[in-house]
Amino acid sequence: MNFKKYVLYHLSIIILFFSSLAYSQTEETIYLWPNDVPGEKDTKHPPRQTDDISGNVIRLTDVTNPILTVFVPDKRNNSNVGIIISPGGGYQYLGVNKEGYEIAKWLNDLGYAAFVLTYRVPDKQEGALNDIQRALRIIRNDSKKYNINPKKIGVMGFSAGGSLSARASTNFNKDTYQKIDDIDNISCRPDFSMLIYPAYLDNGENRTLTPELIITEETPPFFIFETADDPYGNSALVMTTALRDNKIPVELHYLSKGGHGYGMRSGNIAAETWPSLAENWLSIMFKPKQER
Repeated sequence: MNFKKYVLYHLSIIILFFSSLAYSQTEETIYLWPNDVPGEKDTKHPPRQTDDISGNVIRLTDVTNPILTVFVPDKRNNSNVGIIISPGGGYQYLGVNKEGYEIAKWLNDLGYAAFVLTYRVPDKQEGALNDIQRALRIIRNDSKKYNINPKKIGVMGFSAGGSLSARASTNFNKDTYQKIDDIDNISCRPDFSMLIYPAYLDNGENRTLTPELIITEETPPFFIFETADDPYGNSALVMTTALRDNKIPVELHYLSKGGHGYGMRSGNIAAETWPSLAENWLSIMFKPKQER
């Protein structure tokens, strides 16, 4: 990498770093792959922000060097839970503020540690699965550092990020990349999964469950939120049915209106509804108490 590219690379990381600071206190950026990125043909470089800033959304694409952005709460609860957040964007881009940093701030306000995953896009679904599996292993390996119980690490995804979270929650026994270090010997099974308006879960024949999603008795519990007017709304129904049929704990909330891609911004009934339901589900699961 020449000097000009080196400067531009690190300038871009600094910009992303301070963008995340605008939403919550972040400790660090974690690069998932210390050397070569599995299956990646392009060299490592900063992600590119698209020209589309409609809806006040930061959209990143051309991700070749996946990262986790760490958000730690000012006041922790005693649940010792960590949550990896996967923004959506149709596997083409990542809406990192609306479905990433803003969600991390909310989780921090509840006392949970959060990690926003900048996974590979565009059109790199296999690479994205590599990335979230590696992310789970890294956070589990560093659980003491972040005051997290290694058995309380979950995933939360929006739209395509919901697809990715579901894939991580059903493919954790599958080696999707060649191991590069001892961290890859650690389990990449999420301990719980939260899907907010998930997409692409019904790509099976006649809109049935996507064949890649293999549900077993080891599949973790799920929280799923969806609306009937979402064009991807069948995904939540299909996934919930499959989980129920396999006796996996699942909580589904299905509103009549709300559409798709609303994050948790005010002005949309679905966006204003799901956070309290998710907070309650997490509280029941882990019974956190706020530190004083």
